[in-house]
Amino acid sequence: MSDNLEDSVVFEHLNYEIEGNIAILTLSRPEVLNAINEALLMELGLALQLVEADVEVRALVVTGEGRAFGAGADIVDLTKINDAFSGREASLAGQEIMNSLASTTFPTIAAIDGFALGGALELALACDLRIASPETRLGFPEVGLGLIPCYGGTQRLSRLVGLSPALDMILTGRQITAKEALQIGLVNRISEETLQTALEIANIVARNAPIALGLAKEAVVRGLDVTLDEGLEIEADLFGLVTTTNDYREGTNAFIEKRNAKFQGE
Repeated sequence: MSDNLEDSVVFEHLNYEIEGNIAILTLSRPEVLNAINEALLMELGLALQLVEADVEVRALVVTGEGRAFGAGADIVDLTKINDAFSGREASLAGQEIMNSLASTTFPTIAAIDGFALGGALELALACDLRIASPETRLGFPEVGLGLIPCYGGTQRLSRLVGLSPALDMILTGRQITAKEALQIGLVNRISEETLQTALEIANIVARNAPIALGLAKEAVVRGLDVTLDEGLEIEADLFGLVTTTNDYREGTNAFIEKRNAKFQGE
C-alpha cells in the first residue's frame, strides 16, 4: 500500500481503505484462505454501502490477504443449512451482496492472487474486470461437495465466457490456470503484481467522467439481455442523458482548449 493512504477502516474479517479516489476492499481471513462465511458476507455488504455513499470514490478494487483471493464459502457455515428454505435464503443473501457489487455506478476490479474458488470466484465475477497472477487457480468445486454455485456463478460465468467453457468448469469442478482463464475471457490480464496493476487501471479509470463511466457500464450490462435494436435504444437514451451533464461540457471544452478535463461528477 502506498504512503498516501488517506483513510482506513478495519472490520473483523475485511479491510476497507481509501487511497485517493480508489476504494480497496481486502478479504481478511488468511488463516482459512479468506473463506467467505456469513460474517464476512455481511461485512462486504456494509463496506459496499460505505463505498457507494462516498461521492469521492471513482473506482473500487477487491483483493484478498495472504496466499489466496478466496477459497470459497466456509464449509462450517454450509453444514448449518438443512432444508430447502434455508438453502434458498442463504443463496439469495449472497446474491444480494454480489448484485450490489455488480451494480455500482463506478468500475470495479478484482486483484486475484492464489486461489479464487467457489464464492470467492463469484465475488470476482461480480466485478467489472479481473487481474490474476500467473500462479492463480480458479474454479467452482461445488459439485464435488454435492452442491452448485449459489452466489450468481451459474449465471455470470456463462454470460462472461460462454456456455461451453462455463459448463466445463462447473460440471468438472476443475481448477483452471490464469493462462486458460485469460484465453476464455474469465480474466482480463495476468500480472505478477495484481494489486498494483489493478490500482494502476483504477487510477486511469478515475480520471474519466464518473457519470459517463456509470452510464457506459449501464448501457453494456442492460444490453446483454435484450435484442440489438433494444440495446441501441438503451444506448441512445443514455447518450442523450449524458449530454445534459456538466462533465460533458467540461470534457468537450477541455479537448478543444487542449487541457486536462476536471470532472466533478455533475
